[in-house]
Amino acid sequence: MALMKLSRWLRVLPFIMLLALMMPTAHAASSDASSAEQQAQQTPYATLADMLENEQTRQQLIDQLRQLATQQSDSAAGESSESAPPAESQKTSADTSAEAMSLPRQVASITQSFAENVGSMVTGAIAAIGSLGSSSAVSSEPAFDMSAFLGALFEFALVVVGTVVAFFILRRLASPLFARAGHWVQRDDGPSYLLKRTVAIVLSLLLDVVVILLACVVGYAIGLFGAGDQGSIATRQSLFINAFAIIEIVKALIRMVFAARYEGLRPFAMSAEVARYWNTRLALLVGFIGYGLMVAVPIINNSVSLALGQFASLVIMVLAWCYALSVILSNRRDLHDRLLESAKNASLGFFAVLQRILAKTWHLWAIAYFTVLLVMSQVEPEQALPYIVRATVQTLLAFAIGGIVSALLTRLIGQRVMLPENMRSRLPLLEKRLNAYVPNALKVIRVILLVIVALVVLDAWRVFDLTGWLASEAGINTVAMIVHVAIILLISALIWVTLASVIEHRLSPETGGGEPSAREKTLLSLFRNAIAIAIVTLTVMIVLSQIGINIGPLIAGAGVLGLAIGFGAQKLVQDVITGVFIQLENAMNTGDVVTAGGVVGTAERLTIRSVGIRDLSGTYHVVPFSSVDVVSNYMRDFAYHVGEYGIAYRENVDYAIEQLHKAFEALKADENLAPNILEDMTVPGVVALADSSVNIRIMIKCAPGTQWGIGRAFNKLVKEHFDAAGIEIPFPHTTLYFGQDKNGGAPPANIHVLDGYEVLEGQASAAGQTPAGKASPAPGASTSSRKEDDGDRERLPDSDEVDGSDDGGR
Repeated sequence: MALMKLSRWLRVLPFIMLLALMMPTAHAASSDASSAEQQAQQTPYATLADMLENEQTRQQLIDQLRQLATQQSDSAAGESSESAPPAESQKTSADTSAEAMSLPRQVASITQSFAENVGSMVTGAIAAIGSLGSSSAVSSEPAFDMSAFLGALFEFALVVVGTVVAFFILRRLASPLFARAGHWVQRDDGPSYLLKRTVAIVLSLLLDVVVILLACVVGYAIGLFGAGDQGSIATRQSLFINAFAIIEIVKALIRMVFAARYEGLRPFAMSAEVARYWNTRLALLVGFIGYGLMVAVPIINNSVSLALGQFASLVIMVLAWCYALSVILSNRRDLHDRLLESAKNASLGFFAVLQRILAKTWHLWAIAYFTVLLVMSQVEPEQALPYIVRATVQTLLAFAIGGIVSALLTRLIGQRVMLPENMRSRLPLLEKRLNAYVPNALKVIRVILLVIVALVVLDAWRVFDLTGWLASEAGINTVAMIVHVAIILLISALIWVTLASVIEHRLSPETGGGEPSAREKTLLSLFRNAIAIAIVTLTVMIVLSQIGINIGPLIAGAGVLGLAIGFGAQKLVQDVITGVFIQLENAMNTGDVVTAGGVVGTAERLTIRSVGIRDLSGTYHVVPFSSVDVVSNYMRDFAYHVGEYGIAYRENVDYAIEQLHKAFEALKADENLAPNILEDMTVPGVVALADSSVNIRIMIKCAPGTQWGIGRAFNKLVKEHFDAAGIEIPFPHTTLYFGQDKNGGAPPANIHVLDGYEVLEGQASAAGQTPAGKASPAPGASTSSRKEDDGDRERLPDSDEVDGSDDGGR
């Protein structure tokens, strides 16, 4: 309730003060003629003009003035030589004291001046009010003229009402344009939304300013031709119109920030209720302070008393400070929560930290602002208000423009760069690369924007002279350095993106050139890595030279360091040198099946130092080139499937070779394998008479990399054709020979055959019968055992499985 009552009083108080201040204007109007006559008598302006027009009299006047000035300076120097210290010592001591004054002492001095000024204002106001009551009885000046007062009041009220009514009418006429601009922005939610919103906000601000200026033109027209003498305007009327223009432009900036009526023109995310609340409170505060200090106080100073005007200024600022303090404290927690919520959604950690700090300290900054406004308006009343108004407007503009541009950048950061489908297929990594570079560049621009806004705000409050710094040599060099570094980084990024895109275009199978060869893939990949290293190195060197660092010692130090590393890391140097020669000799490429460093597999990644090989089990090996003595490449020009097939000794070799040819014909009939067969099968012939088989070798020439698949398919066909032809593919055989004497007799042999876990023992006899009724092998006969891998295979007995009763016959 107290806040509502105070706001109501603040709304009507400026107009009450303006009406009350028109009372003394009648006295000023009635005494204009007499004061003009006295000034004409005291100041011989016409005579002085005539003397200056004549060359002789002008020169005489100049000589007399110089003589009087010389005499005055001599007398002043003689009078002050004994009592006053030298001027140089005074200046030195003053400078020393000013430099030695610390910040707390300056604050204490300002506080003391403020307290003394407040006391003198109150005393002077009381004296002025008392003199107003007693001056009417003793003064010889004419009495109060009611008709003159009413005339002056009517003229002033006519200008005020005409200007305000014209402003509201023009705002009413322009409101459809504001609404249409807001709807135009809200209809679009695409990529151009923020651009349209920015354009609409700027155009709306310009339209608002045009409306204000047109209302001021109407006010001046009424003052010139509708009130008072034709073609002239009173000082009070002009004072109000100028104050109206300044105050309403500040209110227009506030309306631009909050846009209570038009959601589409609101640059920041907030509800209409919150926007209406802050727009009303800030506009009320600006109007009260502006009209009070720029209209009411000057009228009191000129018409009543300077002391009473100073007291009125103090009252206005104290009331404004109390009102601002109540608004700040009542909204402290709400704005704190909103800032913390905004910090959670910040896209950059720096801005999140900044918003959290602002959430905890915003009320302190606001209270400090209004406190400084109160103190400065009383300590330096003539300079404080223009300074604070200019600083406030500059700060609001900096925050508003910075906020709009930052919101635009934030929205652009959150959007992905989408390339057309055909370009995405030809340049598969370009979209990913752009989505990595563009957001980071926009984040850097947003940080630079924050720095610029901070510098503009500091310049507004004279903490930092931005204009002077930009005009100085240091400022010019700094700006030039930043621009040069930005251009260098931009050119480097463009060169890298262009070259990388060309390489990717060549590597893409969707291009006109088709699928590149393995050699092209390897060389282009290595070339891309080399380009990246070269661009990064050159860019860093050039940037360092632009910021003023001498890169000559860095280059020399890099050479010495490289030499030291070369001695200390000989293995690394050997890796690089061997890798260079391997690439020059085209020993391997990406995708080749190779043997390198004892590892067999597919070369998946090649660098200048090592090769990454994935073997048949899927294990990925990184093999440094220094450990590679021999590179065996299975993927060059052509390959052979070399197979050896064993047949039993009793089989016909020629018949077996015929079946091999039939199997090859069946292999060529396969549509999937036939294109990879380059020549007819070659049969070198029998290559070995092995222990259990006769081995026949064949060779099939095929495309590189297909030899393993062709070999598997041919093995299957050979097995099928040999089985159909009845050709035995033997397994390993063992022949036991016990020997014979001269008469042809064989020595006895004890044979133990294991069937499961049962031991059958037999004693060879002349009848050739075993104890189990089974025939024993004849002398000189061979026994065969088939080695199988299943659980029921026959095996030779172990030493612990042999019966001890047969030890003597073994």
